[in-house]
Amino acid sequence: MRRTVSTALVALLSMTLLTLPPPLAPAAASVPGPHAAGWVWPVDGPRVVERPFLAPAQPWAPGHRGVDLRAPAVGAEVRAVMAGVIHFAGVVVDRPVVTVRDGQLLATVEPVEPIVAEGDRVAAGQVIGHLLPGHCATAPRAAPCVHLGVRLAGEYVSPLLYLGGLQRAVLLPLTP
Repeated sequence: MRRTVSTALVALLSMTLLTLPPPLAPAAASVPGPHAAGWVWPVDGPRVVERPFLAPAQPWAPGHRGVDLRAPAVGAEVRAVMAGVIHFAGVVVDRPVVTVRDGQLLATVEPVEPIVAEGDRVAAGQVIGHLLPGHCATAPRAAPCVHLGVRLAGEYVSPLLYLGGLQRAVLLPLTP
């Protein structure tokens, strides 16, 4: 009887251990965030987010598919946020935009008067155009800004994931 109970306990313990998820790797061993890969802010000056990324509930739903970053002035130099190839430089509807592609990533800035052409190779931080008026101009005396949008494999993601502008999440206890 004693041997049967021992065998049953060992079997139960073995099954329990086999169904547990693998242990999590320590944070230090995790892959560094994308911002470690050489991304730079598109404009000089203080790093102020005028309007954050707001993912839509559905691809067709309203949202803010990028971030609006304060710029020092209209006419300011706008830089490539990452190394890549100019995928598009021109006007979409009524907005002048420049898009840099690096594999599955597309980074678009607007409103920007481009000084690059489609197919040009650019380095992160290279000037690709100059800021035009019109964005973030809804409030009186609004600061000029550049809109930065990022798509990964066709899906919009927060550019701050790549620029390093997000604070780490902190889990708080349920009770004080």
